Amino acid sequence: PRSCPPGRTRGLLLLMVLVFLEGSVLPLGAASSPDVTHQANSDNHIVKEAGHNFTKKPFPVLSLDYHHIQAPFEISLWVLLASLMKLGFHLIPRLSGIVPESCLLIVVGLLVGGLIKLAGEQVPPVLDSRLFFLCLLPPIILDAGYFLPIRPFMENLGTILMFAVVGTLWNAFFVGGLLYAVCQIQPGNPSILHQLELLPCLLFGSIISAVDPVAVLAVFEEIHINELLHILVFGESLLNDAVTVVLYHLFEEYAGVGSVTVMDVFLGIISFLVVAVGGVLVGAIYGILAAFTSRFTSHTRVIEPLFVFVYSYMAYLSAEMFHLSGIMSLIACGAVMRPYVEANISHKSHTTIKYFLKMWSSVSETLIFIFLGVATVEGPHNWNWTFVTVTVILCLVARVIGVVGLTYVINKFRIVKLTTKDQFIVAYGGLRGAIAFSLGFLLNKDHFPLRDMFLTAIITVIFFTVFVQGMTIKPLVELLAVKKKQEAKRSINEEIHTQFLDHLLTGIEDICGHYGHHHWKDKLNRFNKKYVKKCLIAGERSKEPQLIAFYHKMEMKQAIELVESGGGVKLPSAMPSAVSMQ
Repeated sequence: PRSCPPGRTRGLLLLMVLVFLEGSVLPLGAASSPDVTHQANSDNHIVKEAGHNFTKKPFPVLSLDYHHIQAPFEISLWVLLASLMKLGFHLIPRLSGIVPESCLLIVVGLLVGGLIKLAGEQVPPVLDSRLFFLCLLPPIILDAGYFLPIRPFMENLGTILMFAVVGTLWNAFFVGGLLYAVCQIQPGNPSILHQLELLPCLLFGSIISAVDPVAVLAVFEEIHINELLHILVFGESLLNDAVTVVLYHLFEEYAGVGSVTVMDVFLGIISFLVVAVGGVLVGAIYGILAAFTSRFTSHTRVIEPLFVFVYSYMAYLSAEMFHLSGIMSLIACGAVMRPYVEANISHKSHTTIKYFLKMWSSVSETLIFIFLGVATVEGPHNWNWTFVTVTVILCLVARVIGVVGLTYVINKFRIVKLTTKDQFIVAYGGLRGAIAFSLGFLLNKDHFPLRDMFLTAIITVIFFTVFVQGMTIKPLVELLAVKKKQEAKRSINEEIHTQFLDHLLTGIEDICGHYGHHHWKDKLNRFNKKYVKKCLIAGERSKEPQLIAFYHKMEMKQAIELVESGGGVKLPSAMPSAVSMQ
């Protein structure tokens, strides 16, 4: 080789490259080229090798296997589309100021579904009930449950339960019963509606009557309504899940039989109690387990957030397994674990949980609205003017009568009365969403031949509430001058006065011999301090008074804000001194 001139070396290299290409690239083209001699040679080759049952194939330089990665690739594409859409809307402030994000996302879904259909492809069944209930809904509910403002929620629990239980029952029977009556009009002029029995109508009423937490969250977070109204409507949308689950299973079970006895009604009431209380108990058990596990994570801080997510998801799945209320289970799990978990985990883990939950729930919410649009294009639809129009009108009328009637009763027991404006917002904020669609989608077409008509009516009601009510609620809130949410930072002074008033009211109740909710709250706090905290919180933090714990939290928050605003130089002066602590 030393004696070879550079030109010859280059030639040898070129020849080797050509030989390599001959063996690899040319056969790729040969498959499509009409080269008979090459084909004959390859046939001979196959005959020679037949004895060994092995055909030598040329090594592929580039190959394509889409089916291998199809599912995760398409999921990633949907998530990417959802995230880009969310990003895009907030870059156009005028658009997001007029139209709620949920409406825009449904429009995007309609466009995507339309494009898939125009391309001649089959629209994928994106809003499949399993996908919705097992993957998309839990993050949103966990986010809501974990960061639920416990104090206003517990103070208004009676009102929330009245709206969630009695209100949902009223809506279901009012809509279902009157819909059946309308379907039986004009018996001389036979139509498809005369096939509808009373039980399928009541089943449809129970599906369409429940207020949807995803739709309520999406719209109410944008209008910044005051805390009382937000917790009333959102609390109702969370707690009506138990009623919906029971009514749905009850009517679905007996729709085929065609009759319901008094015994069935009695069993239905017991079933409601089992579904609601069972769901809460399952969630509370998993919440306590998560809190207890977080006691021992001080040496492995990295996996702390994982326990919060896994235990919560297990609570949801365990509740769903026994047909209990998965939503109530997640709410209970998040609310029970939070105070203990936050006392045990590091500040970094707390931040991770907060942002991961917000991100996850935000993506899920975006995907649900896009999928609603895609599912609308997918069909199949069975449009019936009478059925759809009457459904929309009955939903509105039932909601208004239900809220006004219940508020009349509730106001007799409330100290802070609900005004006419409040009643209007609660009635107007009764939005329907993807939960109703998924429950309708679950119906068996053999048992319910008019399932497609039900689905079309459900989609119409969802679109009406999300578009018409969702778009007009913000201007109406401003027009009626409804009290907005005040972004007030809690101070140590406020905390001292709140605790002082709680003790004072408990003392007054004890003197009067009246055991109200302050008395029971005080008993629960004492039990929590004496036994529960010692078991679930590690180290000295379990003995720390509530006020000092709050003070530590405030100081940490203040320090972080200082660092983030670039005032890190002044940090030492902001740290708690022994005097201020005292």
